[in-house]
Amino acid sequence: MTSQDLPAREAMEFDVVVVGAGPSGLAAAIRLKQLSADLSVVVVEKGSEVGAHILSGAVIDTVGLDRLLPEWRAEDTPIKTAVKRDRFYMLTAGAALPLPGFMMPPLMSNHGAYIVSLGEVCKWLATKAEALGVEIYPGFAASEVLYGDNGEVAGIATGDMGIGKDGAPKDTFTRGMELRAKYTLFAEGARGHLTQTLVARYGLDQGRDPQKFGIGLKELWQVAPDRHQPGLVQHTFGWPLDNSTGGGSFLYHYGDGLVAVGFVLHLNYKNPYLSPFEEFQRFKTHKLVRDTFVGGKRIGYGARAISEGGWQSVPKVVFPGGALIGCTAGFLNVPRIKGTHNAVLSGMLAAEHAAAALAAGRAGDELAAYEAAWRTSEIGRDLWKVRNAKPLWSKLGTLIGIGVGGLDMWTNTLGFSLFGTLSHGKPDRETLAPAVGFAPIPYPKPDGILTFDRLSSVYLSNTAHEEDQPVHLKVADPALQVASEHGVFAGPSGRYCPAGVYEWVEENGAPKFVINASNCVHCKTCDIKDPNHNITWVAPEGGGGPNYTSM
Repeated sequence: MTSQDLPAREAMEFDVVVVGAGPSGLAAAIRLKQLSADLSVVVVEKGSEVGAHILSGAVIDTVGLDRLLPEWRAEDTPIKTAVKRDRFYMLTAGAALPLPGFMMPPLMSNHGAYIVSLGEVCKWLATKAEALGVEIYPGFAASEVLYGDNGEVAGIATGDMGIGKDGAPKDTFTRGMELRAKYTLFAEGARGHLTQTLVARYGLDQGRDPQKFGIGLKELWQVAPDRHQPGLVQHTFGWPLDNSTGGGSFLYHYGDGLVAVGFVLHLNYKNPYLSPFEEFQRFKTHKLVRDTFVGGKRIGYGARAISEGGWQSVPKVVFPGGALIGCTAGFLNVPRIKGTHNAVLSGMLAAEHAAAALAAGRAGDELAAYEAAWRTSEIGRDLWKVRNAKPLWSKLGTLIGIGVGGLDMWTNTLGFSLFGTLSHGKPDRETLAPAVGFAPIPYPKPDGILTFDRLSSVYLSNTAHEEDQPVHLKVADPALQVASEHGVFAGPSGRYCPAGVYEWVEENGAPKFVINASNCVHCKTCDIKDPNHNITWVAPEGGGGPNYTSM
């Protein structure tokens, strides 16, 4: 059945449609209603509920919340554990070398920050938005951008439900809805699938560096009372990664005996045999951290790509009829591993410009003032100071790059840089080297106590998809996948995926690419790291994917 054969979609009209119920999307919706209670605002969210697809460390800088909801500290919120101790280490295989606090640039301090479950924070923000009259539709994936007669964005359509693997409607078929708007704000998070189509259509990345990415893996543990140190924030770099592979860890103690432990690995790595998931498991065996988990229980797991390009890689954030906000625009501060504050601030900033345009009787044009404003706002000042940290790390390696990057951040607090603004170079998909130059990495087998396999981990993410639906991981050229991804690079998809989605098997003496789409935790790594850009992630049926709890 073609699209012409399908029944027409029902349509609803709004002043503003927001795609994504993360911190930036919810902040934008709240700010719009604060500015004008009469505005009609809807938030569409692909997760089964608000927070279901939210994954972050997370230590948050509250500057955005203080601006958006200044009364929040007097309320009962999920923001309870203030940072009490801030520790930073360089790891070798057998040692942890602490970095004195006075060596760290002031902007790296977590003083005044809070350790939270960002998913719980988003649930709380959703109640604030709904109390103001915002409509929130969880379980509906925005699958298509709608365009007006003049090429402007005119809203989005949610995906059809009840399509079988063969592409034919099932008995449960339900047509998607059109949510039309005068302005549409995209808050999809890193590597938003609709955002990618907008970047291509409007040339939003012209004159910018390629966006850079990392993959963040996280476990949530309930630890023994004598192992819990509320308010402790600990970061490391170095082992188990070599000097040419960027990344590091986080360990946050908060709440009622909870510890969030995670690992971020930069996706510009070269070795096709490297596995971010296995490196994360190895990290937990280091003597600095392993005793934290004695007597504890792992209760959550997830993974998500993060935007790392910063200042140089932020695309043009406006186009006719809409704007990009939050991590889909690339507003994460990489050295601080923080994006929530800029997500909230960017949502507010875009909302203020959209509200002003609507008040002036405008619709469907470019919010040019938002594009002009962000670089001179708190967001721009935050990203400008750290703009060279990632390029220096990538060019000089971990040991020298961290030191020189730290020096650059120090000088930037004084208003200058010895390096100007460095370029990131090529996109992450082009950084893998052919497998012939490397040997397979003999990762240890998991013990099921401290270290684990992928499938038991995915189980903890509560990932679920409708099994009888089209595969949402689109391989453009299957022959290229065999010849290049397998033949040249030795099948890195089976290693870079943190959920066991991809595997290479032998069938009739030839390699066969198997996609276990139901395992997908929506991290987007395949869309970023496939060496031929041959895999594209698109939204599955709404409500599918992980169902994170307190992540």
